[in-house]
Amino acid sequence: MGQHQTLTTPQGRSIAYHLSAGEGPCVVFLGGLMSDMEGTKAVHLEAWARAQGRAFLRFDYSGHGLSSGAFQDGCIGDWAEDTAAVLDQLTDGMVLLVGSSMGGWQSLLAAKRMPKRTAGLVTIAAAPDFTEDSMWASFTDAQKAELESAGRVALPSDYGEHYIITRRMIEDGRKQLVLRDPLSLPCPTRFLQGTADKDVDMSVALRLLDHAEGPDIRLTLVDGADHRFSDSGCLKLITESVENVLNSEGMV
Repeated sequence: MGQHQTLTTPQGRSIAYHLSAGEGPCVVFLGGLMSDMEGTKAVHLEAWARAQGRAFLRFDYSGHGLSSGAFQDGCIGDWAEDTAAVLDQLTDGMVLLVGSSMGGWQSLLAAKRMPKRTAGLVTIAAAPDFTEDSMWASFTDAQKAELESAGRVALPSDYGEHYIITRRMIEDGRKQLVLRDPLSLPCPTRFLQGTADKDVDMSVALRLLDHAEGPDIRLTLVDGADHRFSDSGCLKLITESVENVLNSEGMV
């Protein structure tokens, strides 16, 4: 999809991105933990946006993909800063946020930070508060002790190399939680979730739906879909959900 560009955040991190010009609101894809902007969902959505003549942005958080830094040095707050810099420096006016897994958490943080600029929200297997509710809650006493003494612990992954989870990531995650306080989503919001997702349980989507407050929030469960949510039917549902949000706002 061509050569990427880079921007420098206020914190000095170099963020790689692809930006396609077009009509607004700009559709912005926020990827998951240890994923990158070359993933199936991001590239599919970019192709859809180009065909529609719509502005589209995908990027790599620091420590991910082509951006600077090492993954193990980052945390949820750092990646929220990256997202804020990308949105502030590369987009004008309204945006439609599409967040996958950890990107779903990031999209919720971004929507809270800039409610007047958020035209809509689509999340895919959103994983809000996972550092606390999934990681920390499932750590054994031995893993918690290792985290305290060594400052990090390695977790197995079905998607490649181990996740190196640091004490900083866990402690910073507690400052970014969105399911403990009121979560207002005044824009059209669509949550998508597979029933066969082994990484983000369906109960997380139901908890998010129950917790969030807004006039137009819907959850769609896809029977048998896993965490990748990338087969042809799921990809079609993602674009249909984006179109539905845009139609709700009268911007198609």
